[in-house]
Amino acid sequence: MKSKKRTTIYDIAEKLNLNPSSVSRALNNSSSVNDATKKLILKTAKELNYTRNTLASNLRKGHSKTIGVVVPRINQNFFSNVIAGIEDATYKQGYNLIICQSNELYDKEVQCVNTLINQHVDCIVISISVETIDHKHLQNIIDHGIQLIQFDRVADELETLKVTNDNEQSSFEAVSHMIKQGYKRVALLEGPQKLNIFRQRKNGYLRALEENGIPVIPALMIENAWTKELSANATRQLLSLPQPPDAIFASTSDFSALGVLEVATAMNVKVPEELGICGYSNEDFTEITSPSITTIDQFSFYMGKTVANLYFQEMENTDTMVVPKIISIKPKLITRSSTQKTI
Repeated sequence: MKSKKRTTIYDIAEKLNLNPSSVSRALNNSSSVNDATKKLILKTAKELNYTRNTLASNLRKGHSKTIGVVVPRINQNFFSNVIAGIEDATYKQGYNLIICQSNELYDKEVQCVNTLINQHVDCIVISISVETIDHKHLQNIIDHGIQLIQFDRVADELETLKVTNDNEQSSFEAVSHMIKQGYKRVALLEGPQKLNIFRQRKNGYLRALEENGIPVIPALMIENAWTKELSANATRQLLSLPQPPDAIFASTSDFSALGVLEVATAMNVKVPEELGICGYSNEDFTEITSPSITTIDQFSFYMGKTVANLYFQEMENTDTMVVPKIISIKPKLITRSSTQKTI
């Protein structure tokens, strides 16, 4: 079925034998159009189901009042909460969101960015994919005069507005907590080290071992265990060691921690008595697993609001020489049953 053509001001003008500019002025409630003509135009517009093209109108004024958001995955609690926080702040300012997901693919991320540029958005907010190494597409945003705000996973070398977590300190606190609970061989499930957040979390892990007098054992650090399946495989490998770990810090996500818990349960390893588990992100399911999973809350909704408000603050900033702001949000360790070992 052929879709019905959208009514324009030219359709209204033709029906009433008026100049399109007169119709436009009337629809914008201009005092230059007399009340009788204005009333007739508004009545005709309603009859023809005319709706204002807000994007076109805003673009004529020099902005689209639209923000584009690119995230690795929409269905993760962290990213969906960030989006909700952005929307909460932008709605109050009369802005719209266009949301894209890269599915952790570099090529799709580039496609998302190009689409948003072509949509003439005022700002692009992005958390880069696990595959992203080249940042030319991010520089392209800047070159087009579009505000770029990076959050969570960021390209350090690009001087843009950034909203991040203190990943190193939160990881340090998580691993220190497990050591204080009596765990002596704490393993680390790492994310890809090309991403800044995973390098920072590894640094926090190493610092916690050092400051608590625990030796660093390379065999207990597994690279690229950043999905539930990869973490499950890494856990089987760790628990099969002659001297297996007595705790695992899944620094990549709570989904990784869930993979650890499932393998431990299948191998009849008692949690937390024989194996402590800590995840990252405070996904909803961590409260209802058995045992519940210790994790790190990143205050994702607040992060989203911070991102949006940072954009609006910069909109009001007339000093073009100001160094781009970097806002760091301190996460919170949420201790639950999976690390409550009886010493």
